[in-house]
Amino acid sequence: MKKILDEFKEFAVKGNMIDIAIGVIIGTAFNQVVDTIVKQIFLPPLSVLTNGVNLEDKKWVLQEAVYADGAVQTEAIVVGYGKLIEVSVDFLIISLVVFGVVKFMNRLKGRAQDTSDTTVATPRDIELLNRVTQLLEEQNTLLKGKAKD
Repeated sequence: MKKILDEFKEFAVKGNMIDIAIGVIIGTAFNQVVDTIVKQIFLPPLSVLTNGVNLEDKKWVLQEAVYADGAVQTEAIVVGYGKLIEVSVDFLIISLVVFGVVKFMNRLKGRAQDTSDTTVATPRDIELLNRVTQLLEEQNTLLKGKAKD
């Protein structure tokens, strides 16, 4: 039991648990942003284009319901293809929105990692790596100069 507690303590202290929690929180917030963009920005114009047709209600009836004395004797058998179309369209729109957001974030990240771009602060680790690269290049140049002598 002590070994399990020690492993859990090591797991929690290393930051994995906190990283996971932060990921879940940001993921939930990001999901709300994407959901709002899809439902409030993209779907209303699509609804105008489809003339207000609700795809979820579209179905193919294989067998009609049977009624006896005003009560349902046998349920209708239907293939609800409309929900599949609606979910597929939602998936396509969500995929495009997520692609656009990730592309935008990658562009910002690329600008931040470009040490020659002075409009964006370069992270400290990138600056250090850039400096190490410069020092290694200087060292190689000096070593090549000595090798020629």
